[in-house]
Amino acid sequence: MKRTIFLGLGALMAIAGSAALASTVASDWTIGPHIRGKNYSVGMPLQPAPTRNGWAFDFPYPDRSAGHVHYVTYDPGSLAGKSRIVVRYRVDAARGTRFVPQEHPELPGTVSMVIQQRGDNWKAKGRFEHYRWYSPAAKVHEIRPGEHQMTLSLDDPAWISVYGRPASENPRAYRQALANSARLGLVFGSTAARGHGVYATAPARFELVSIRVE
Repeated sequence: MKRTIFLGLGALMAIAGSAALASTVASDWTIGPHIRGKNYSVGMPLQPAPTRNGWAFDFPYPDRSAGHVHYVTYDPGSLAGKSRIVVRYRVDAARGTRFVPQEHPELPGTVSMVIQQRGDNWKAKGRFEHYRWYSPAAKVHEIRPGEHQMTLSLDDPAWISVYGRPASENPRAYRQALANSARLGLVFGSTAARGHGVYATAPARFELVSIRVE
């Protein structure tokens, strides 16, 4: 009888652990980043709005003075032993709407992913250079209307650190970030500055449809 109870508890813990890895619950996600009391996603709410399948937010518009969205992330728990992330999202916008990086307005606006290690101080100096890892260049999406899927292998050595150095140069630091991950999510910016913020030139909405961590 006791053995059955323990097995049941173990199964429940495994289910809870897997659920934490891939949440679409809006209240689990934060729009930021929040660094030393400042929210860098100017003009944005603290969290996205819940939808039937996941969550959504409206891009600030029509120009930089209205604000810009940078990071939308949640705590997945440890990513050790996981092999890939699959994200489906939708962008709704009228024809002709542009998505503009607030720091590099000459470039297209992009969405990609970030993994952040627990304890990051955001200064990117010394070992903290390797506390944030961004999608391989081939997996960065230009923001366009429609429904899209982003599939990223966690074994890909082309994930880059804060200064653009690939995981292949420091695989130990990359594995450590996966094992001690505190935030996982989407970043909005450009190919020159992945999470430095995007605004739209007309009303536009971003919706997370699903996320899987496998």
